[in-house]
Amino acid sequence: MKVRLVGESCIAIILGEEINEHINDMVHALMDSLMAKNPEWLLEVVPSYSTLYIYFDPLKATYKEVLKFLENVEIRKVERKGKRVEIPVAYGGEFGPDISFVAEYNGLTVDDVIEIHSRPLYRVYFLGFLPGFAYLGGMDERIATPRLEKPRLKVPAGSVGIAGKQTGWYAIESPGGWRIIGRTPLKTFNPTKVPPSIVEPGDYVKFVPITEEEFWEIYKEEWGDD
Repeated sequence: MKVRLVGESCIAIILGEEINEHINDMVHALMDSLMAKNPEWLLEVVPSYSTLYIYFDPLKATYKEVLKFLENVEIRKVERKGKRVEIPVAYGGEFGPDISFVAEYNGLTVDDVIEIHSRPLYRVYFLGFLPGFAYLGGMDERIATPRLEKPRLKVPAGSVGIAGKQTGWYAIESPGGWRIIGRTPLKTFNPTKVPPSIVEPGDYVKFVPITEEEFWEIYKEEWGDD
């Protein structure tokens, strides 16, 4: 375990250097234990693949006092029963402008990329970068592809992308540099709902290929005339 000070009010607890479920389980176990104690200086905890970011109030505790507290936190793993969520995705064409590049880069056909990408059951490791942006683990390395050299200024909400060995989707429209291979018509993030995201860390995601016609049918149900 490594500790790094991130600014004057955040500590990063680094529990590993790779993406795997065991390390991520440890991150969430530490988060659960810390939240159960809920010290007065604790402002927020943010999990990632292998690191837990702990935001604290520097007026109520110093960096050293927070570290001293953490030394005495007993990490207890909480049983998490993640739900399975199916995400319909229209691959390629206008929905996935980079899928041909991903196929060519890896010496595959577009159909290969769709089959390989939609086969696994992906674990949701964490949400971040943007509201509802889901970082998924378990992607087949045969379709791993580097990010765009120059990010797009606008990526539509629901776009499914690849960046290196990672995959995930843009829950809201934003700039972005991931290789876009498809798009889901689902409204995956709604700030008026509780919880606002259709997935949470610990859930599992299965991508289901759909046709363009099916995309627009679902899209109208989800988004109306937007």
